Amino acid sequence: MQQEIRFCSSFDGVRIAYTAIGTGPPVVRVGTFLTHLEYDWQSPIWRPWLDNLSRFHTLYRYDVRGCGLSDWEVEDFSLDALLRDIETVVDAAGLDRFALFGMSQGGGAAVRYAAQHQERVTHVIVLGGYLQGSYYADRDSTRYEEYEVRQRLFKLAWAVDHPLYHQVFATELIPDGTMEQIKWLTDLQRISTTGENAARLREGYSQINVPEEAAHLAVPTLVLHARNDMTVSFERGRRLATSIPGARFVPLESKNHILLPSEGAWQQFWHHFYAFLGVPEVMYRDSLDRASATSTLSRFAGLTLREREVLHLLARGYRNDEIAATLVLSAKTVRNYVSRIFDKLDVSSRGEAIVLAKESGFG
Repeated sequence: MQQEIRFCSSFDGVRIAYTAIGTGPPVVRVGTFLTHLEYDWQSPIWRPWLDNLSRFHTLYRYDVRGCGLSDWEVEDFSLDALLRDIETVVDAAGLDRFALFGMSQGGGAAVRYAAQHQERVTHVIVLGGYLQGSYYADRDSTRYEEYEVRQRLFKLAWAVDHPLYHQVFATELIPDGTMEQIKWLTDLQRISTTGENAARLREGYSQINVPEEAAHLAVPTLVLHARNDMTVSFERGRRLATSIPGARFVPLESKNHILLPSEGAWQQFWHHFYAFLGVPEVMYRDSLDRASATSTLSRFAGLTLREREVLHLLARGYRNDEIAATLVLSAKTVRNYVSRIFDKLDVSSRGEAIVLAKESGFG
C-alpha cells in the first residue's frame, strides 16, 4: 500500500499532517503523542497495526500538534486544542460518518469527541484508555506522584544522552518486546518530537475528564484493556467501560500497553475489533491465521543452524545435559544457546519454546 501525506490547518493555524490508506468504511485513529506518519510506516511496532487497521477499512491517521510531520512550534497543547484537531482532520478528509479508534490517551479523547458529535460517529473502540487523567488524581496519591516523576523523566529522556533514560518509556509500553522493538520505539520518541513538546502533550492529556460525556454516549462502544498493563492500570480501563451505557468490555491477557503480534492477546484484540465493526468472520479469520503464521516463521528465521539443532532436541524433550552429550557441547554452552533461543522466539519458559517449536515442525 502507498500512503499520501497531506496537511490541513487547525483553528489556530497549526499545520496538521494526515494520511489515508486502505479501502472500505472509514476508521479514524485518534492521535496520540510519539507518532510519525513516515517512520511509523517502517516500524516493527506500528506497521503490523497499520496493516490490520487498513485490511478491511480506509484508515485515517494523523500526527498530533507538536509531533511527527505536524508543526512542532506550537503554543496551545490544551485538551480542547487536541480535540479540535480531530475535527480539522475529519473535515479536511471530507468524512461524514466514521468509526473512531483511540489507544491510550486517544481513548478518552475519542469518547469526548464522539459524545459531542454522535451524528458522525458510527462506533467507538478504545484500547488501554481511561476516564480521567492524572491531573484529576488525589494530589497526595501514588498515582499523582508517579505522574510528576514521569514528567521529569520525559524531559531527561531527550536532554540526557543515556540509554537508561531513553528506554524507560519503551520498556514500560512493551515490557515483553524484543530488543529490536524496544530500540525502534526508543528511537521513535526522539525522532517524533522534542522533550518539551512531549511533556506539554502529557500535561494536556492529563486533563482528560470524560465521566459526563461517557454517561451520555449513545454510540456503540467497545473497550479493551490488558489485565497487567504497566502504563494504564486495568481498573482505569474497567471504570471507563462501566461509565458508558451498553459498552462491551474485553480483558486481554497481556502486560503490554501496545500489543505485539507475537502474543495471544493480539489475535484476541483483532477478533473483537473486526467483529464489532461487522467484518464477517470468514474474512478476518483467514487473514489473522496467515498473519500469525508469518509472525511465527519470522521469529524462527533468526535462529542459527546450531540454535535450530538445540531447539529440535528441546522439542523432543531432551534435558540440557542430554543436549550437551548429543551435540558434544558443554553444559554452559547449551544454557547459553537455550537463553538466546528464548530471546529470539520471545518466550520466557522452556514449555513455551517447546509448544511453539512443535507447532512449527521442530522435534
